[in-house]
Amino acid sequence: MSRVAIVGGSGLTTLPGLVATDAQVVDTPYGSPSSALSLGQFGSVEIVFLPRHGEGHRLAPHSINYRANIWALSHVGVTDIVAVNAVGGIHPDMGPGTVSIPHNLIDYTWGRSHTFFDGVAGNVQHIDFSEPYDAGLRSRLCAAAEIAGVAIHDFGVYGATQGPRLETAAEIDRMERDGCDLVGMTGMPEAALARELGLAYALCAVVVNHAAGRGDGGEITMDAIRSNLDAGMASVLRVLEALFTR
Repeated sequence: MSRVAIVGGSGLTTLPGLVATDAQVVDTPYGSPSSALSLGQFGSVEIVFLPRHGEGHRLAPHSINYRANIWALSHVGVTDIVAVNAVGGIHPDMGPGTVSIPHNLIDYTWGRSHTFFDGVAGNVQHIDFSEPYDAGLRSRLCAAAEIAGVAIHDFGVYGATQGPRLETAAEIDRMERDGCDLVGMTGMPEAALARELGLAYALCAVVVNHAAGRGDGGEITMDAIRSNLDAGMASVLRVLEALFTR
């Protein structure tokens, strides 16, 4: 039987509705995870919850110990990971407040510890990453959104950037030419590490702002992002509740 984890991003550092039964501090060969793992009941299912930015949103995207996070989840028996990420919208139909279940990604990050098989911590291995998100888990998320009555985009190419600064308009122009629909800072190496350990991984992306140079082209403010984040996360929670109600 699968054991599911929710990895929460900006706007989801706690999980409303989770009835916590245990908190596990996991020691890993890669250092400390972002926080203790919260185990408990969500809907009718036992899940594990991990806020990737840590308690109080203290970890910048490039400072997150992605290897420790994914290893810890695997260590406690997690087989499926639903990642929740706040993103900027590049595709014209992916404006603030919309939700996307991406189908592919492009990695623009650098300098992050991005593999368990680096020839130091483990023998070098080459995983197939043609389709980075698990098809079955994506399908379940899309079906849950329909049950919950939440309109989503069932596609999207996620562009992972370094952060923590937002992108320039020229960088977004390049990403659009590359085929990106969404831009975020935490989607990699999380997805690849999950694949290396054989975990099913899918991403639920909440659009909190038009990417630079998109929309009305005005300044991106944190107040607007927070407002859109609150509205978008309310939709995501409805999807998760439907996903975990049997």
